[in-house]
Amino acid sequence: MNNRITTTLQELRRTNRKALSIFITAGYPTLDATPEIVKTLEASGADIIELGVPFSDPLADGPTIQQSSDIALENGVTLPVVFDIVSQLRKTTAIPMILMGYVNPVLHYGFDRFMREASERGVDGLIIPDIPVEESQAYRTAALENNLAPVFLAAPTTSDTRLRDIDAASEGFVYCVSITGVTGKENGIPENVKAYLQRCRMNIKRNPILVGFGISSGDDARNISSYADGVIVGSALIKRIGGNSKVDYLPAIRTFTAELRQGLDR
Repeated sequence: MNNRITTTLQELRRTNRKALSIFITAGYPTLDATPEIVKTLEASGADIIELGVPFSDPLADGPTIQQSSDIALENGVTLPVVFDIVSQLRKTTAIPMILMGYVNPVLHYGFDRFMREASERGVDGLIIPDIPVEESQAYRTAALENNLAPVFLAAPTTSDTRLRDIDAASEGFVYCVSITGVTGKENGIPENVKAYLQRCRMNIKRNPILVGFGISSGDDARNISSYADGVIVGSALIKRIGGNSKVDYLPAIRTFTAELRQGLDR
């Protein structure tokens, strides 16, 4: 397929640069904050934006993102609100945007309606962790019909055979989780991550590999990107928003994103 995700990753590969994908929760810390945060991230070096769709039971998310999701829900964020945010952003930016969420809100909204509206509003890809690749045919077909890239996750416990299945099912990239467990752990890069990513390289041939979970500094980004095509950062960015006033958190975002970008470019 050909959309903003694939075009961006192809250009980064052509220029021998690594991708920086940043996750933020839509509608956090305030309902109207997301467009300004996205513009700041893009100006500071982010290549792809993952917009988290708030959900009350996010199985893959640790306490930091769970808390941001709870606050966003309290702020009144729903799928229609997320789509409105995307539409607003599309007036000023062409940065690739991926919706990351869970299947229950999608089914409640209406599967076909969700796919159609996501595409019409300017979404480029989807990450839905609780749709297993083995049961994803209808989801993948609907996504591709609407030029949406379905991105699947792999973990250190994923077998070689399943890595190849995930590669075959994914478009845009494969999201390689660097640790077992939930997002937000900050114990540094595990010692076994090199062997795991080498195994991913051996089995994932169609798609670029982006690595997430546990990346919290420019050094982390630089070290792990040696074995991948880019990194995904979420919890560490959310923490820099939390606890700051509206006046303060944009500089914090700007500084941290630039640190990640510099780490990847070194």
